[in-house]
Amino acid sequence: MSENTSSRSSMSRRRLLTATTGGVAGLALGGCLDSAESVVGADTDDDESITIGLLAPKPDSNYVGRSMQRSAALAVDELNDGGGINGRHVELAVGNTNGNPLETRRQYQRLVLEEAADVTVGVFDSPSLVNILDDIAEQETIHLTSGAATTTPSERIAADYDRYKYHFRVGPPNDHHLGQGQVDFLDDMAAEVGWESVALLAEDYEWTKEPWDVYQTRLPELGLDVVMEQRYPPAMDDFSGVYDEVQDHGADAAIMTTAHTGNETVRDWALNQRPFAFGGIHVPMQLPVYYEQTNGACAYGFGLTTATAQSSFGGSTEAFITAYQDTYEGPNPVYTGYHTYDAITLFAHVVEQTGTLDADELVAALEDVSFSGTVGTVEFEGLEESYPHDFRYYKDQMHCFQWQPTDDGDGVQEIIWPDEHATSEYIAPN
Repeated sequence: MSENTSSRSSMSRRRLLTATTGGVAGLALGGCLDSAESVVGADTDDDESITIGLLAPKPDSNYVGRSMQRSAALAVDELNDGGGINGRHVELAVGNTNGNPLETRRQYQRLVLEEAADVTVGVFDSPSLVNILDDIAEQETIHLTSGAATTTPSERIAADYDRYKYHFRVGPPNDHHLGQGQVDFLDDMAAEVGWESVALLAEDYEWTKEPWDVYQTRLPELGLDVVMEQRYPPAMDDFSGVYDEVQDHGADAAIMTTAHTGNETVRDWALNQRPFAFGGIHVPMQLPVYYEQTNGACAYGFGLTTATAQSSFGGSTEAFITAYQDTYEGPNPVYTGYHTYDAITLFAHVVEQTGTLDADELVAALEDVSFSGTVGTVEFEGLEESYPHDFRYYKDQMHCFQWQPTDDGDGVQEIIWPDEHATSEYIAPN
């Protein structure tokens, strides 16, 4: 089948909008896409540009969204400086999701239908990603997630491959593997740093359920004494009582799984100078500006992530960070920036490898790809594995950093695990 006849063109999408009363707004208000006239992620004529659609939360003001937008723009600029993708100019269209599932869906439809995006990347929060899975299936357009961790997409692919196969997660590891990373860290490091007992604390949100299940299954195998387990209410804003219990149980470390309540957990640990270590899957602590934002309160806290400015994966990470710093002259990106950059450069790689924009051919290429990115090797689990099309988890590509003070009063996210990537040893809080 020829490239020009294998699927509808970008112009076909524009014709659909012209022929549809109310355009994308009408489709969104109707609650679903018109299944009788679906639009396919398609090849374009050789002289047309390739459009990449980015879905990011508040890129003008939100640190996570800004990291995604800047990283995407950097990747697109580098592609164009190198001649584009297969000689075609690359354009970036950005959709502000506002971190809202309904707005994410509206922006997804706009990017694919109005902007004629040949691929979409991004989406930070899991509810927003779940809300567009049927749209991705309907449009048969590749989507490369670079933020949300829910396992729902892989579950749907396993149940109905032909419909949902267009979704891939370029990163981070899914929520099950985030829990696995926490366990692997404790397995390797607890004895080394002198932790014999830990307290498990997790905010009671949907996203923490999968890691929590992993803890229940795997931690008993480590010989580590779990002296306290608590999933606390999402509305909690005072952790003094919880930390009293952690202290009374004699825990050497409080192992956290938190995002929405992350700031409060740091504040109450630091201000009261609790005699136990603190950290884990702590989303706010991943921000490269968090030390400044908390006036150093996060000092000696530790967190899991896939990359920081201290990371080194065969030179790709350093090159990306250098280009990012030179271009924006500001703080480094958070992990969503690394994954967004990788998503776009990976897409360019498979398009150049296959010589087509046909979505089905690109799905096959992505399923077999092994790509060297800023976070290490990017590969996807197969249909026979637990999480089809999910970012494959490699233990040595999960990093644990610790916020360590510098002599000039700043803080650095020094990598303390795994050993082969460590830039510093763990330092116990005073």
